[in-house]
Amino acid sequence: MKSRWKLLRYELEWLGLRLLALLVPRLPRPLAVQFGRIAGALAAHFDRPGRRVALGNLEAAFGDRFSEAERAKITRESFQQFASTMIDLFWNPRINADNYRRLIEFEGWDEFCRTVGPTGPCIIAACHYGNFEWFSLAAGYAGLIATIVAQEFKNPKLDAIFNRLREQSGHHFVTREGAIVKLYKTLRRGGTAAILVDLTLRPSQPTVAIDCLGMKMPVTFAHAWLHRRTGLPIVPVHQEPLPGGRCRVVFHPKLEIPSGATDQEIAQLCWDQFEPVVRQNPSPWLWMYKYWRFRPTNATRSYPFYAHPAPRFDELLTQSSR
Repeated sequence: MKSRWKLLRYELEWLGLRLLALLVPRLPRPLAVQFGRIAGALAAHFDRPGRRVALGNLEAAFGDRFSEAERAKITRESFQQFASTMIDLFWNPRINADNYRRLIEFEGWDEFCRTVGPTGPCIIAACHYGNFEWFSLAAGYAGLIATIVAQEFKNPKLDAIFNRLREQSGHHFVTREGAIVKLYKTLRRGGTAAILVDLTLRPSQPTVAIDCLGMKMPVTFAHAWLHRRTGLPIVPVHQEPLPGGRCRVVFHPKLEIPSGATDQEIAQLCWDQFEPVVRQNPSPWLWMYKYWRFRPTNATRSYPFYAHPAPRFDELLTQSSR
């Protein structure tokens, strides 16, 4: 019986997304923007578990920098940013190589072209800040085509819908299983690879521990591994929301990586480019995500309520300090 209900739920999810994919591109841009903001505000109100995680994250990360009311405002705006990003993904069919610059502007693109090249090859390191879906869309239309790692859905019927929207401007998305090999082959062929580097992984997986807003966090070191084996530059990229449902894609200078740097040091150097952005304007980051699932046994500062100690995490921290 449970399996049948699960199959029914998957079918309803698929139908709902098919409906969104049909209707959202028909919306005028101002209405699509308003739809995203309203959907995000409703999610912030009704998603109590997600709201609790966001508030806990903000309190742990910033202490008393923000009042309770300010944390609630940042949480609501974070929900709205994520909802708008998803609505904009479904609005992708309205954007093409001729009009994308009306909605998406670039900063640092000329320097990127001068030091790396408009088509790479390079390793793009991105994070869940701002409209991260539109970065890939705009980069593809600008000629920077990449192989990108995407997390597959529990409902396999949804992958085809999202992949079609995400590959609209020429990118190729791959699942996490075996992704590092696929990315390596792409780079060896002269292509570009893109990785989201701000997701928490289990310490039992290939990870390194970085300092993130004053707390330890296990993250992928795939971008560091690829750099050490190919010698190709790592370029951090983030997105900033602009008025009217527009966004700015910011290309940071390629990382200056010291000779002999470890995977942990490279991963930390990469995150250090993003942290000032998050500190200056927290709202566009995905605060509903459990970044700090694990805390050191001997932690001297407060972690979010959901964090818990794990022996493997302590081992990872010991390895990172060597």
